[in-house]
Amino acid sequence: EEKVCWEDCRCIASTDNAIRVSGVEEAPVWIPQSQIHDDSEVYRAGDTGLLAVKRWWAEKQKWV
Repeated sequence: EEKVCWEDCRCIASTDNAIRVSGVEEAPVWIPQSQIHDDSEVYRAGDTGLLAVKRWWAEKQKWV
């Protein structure tokens, strides 16, 4: 499955359904857990590093 990645992201909050991440847009964004790609290093609050999301979803958000 195709993915889009961002370096140096930080998860600042997480729930069972979504994570709140800084480093994608100017302000932190919520991303559904279901759209996090398996290659992502950022899954839960406190994680930092590479964020990978499914490409179709990133396109829907107009991030690519």
